[in-house]
Amino acid sequence: MIKILNFMLLLFYCLFIYWLSDQPSLPVPQVFSSQDKILHFGAYFIMGILAWRCVKTLNGKPIILALFAITFCSLYGLSDEWHQSFIEGRFSDVADWLADTSGAGASIYLLSRLGW
Repeated sequence: MIKILNFMLLLFYCLFIYWLSDQPSLPVPQVFSSQDKILHFGAYFIMGILAWRCVKTLNGKPIILALFAITFCSLYGLSDEWHQSFIEGRFSDVADWLADTSGAGASIYLLSRLGW
């Protein structure tokens, strides 16, 4: 049952990110330059936690499971940037994808090092 719950949380979070990316603009005030990179990092930090919760229930070496979770998040971030390239008012940015991957990698690294 916990596997299904973890999967559903990750699925709904991915759908939430998709929905956000489908908006022409987001009501986030621009406080400083490149703040969107921090927002990307934070969003994918959370996705990394959810992905780790899904893969840690599988059998395998922790490093392989961590790489699988990071790869999933990174590929989702890449597809999200591609998706944004088709939305009027939005654009695709490699730096956003790097922030996505870094956020997921940071959370998965911390959780795997803590043994969770």
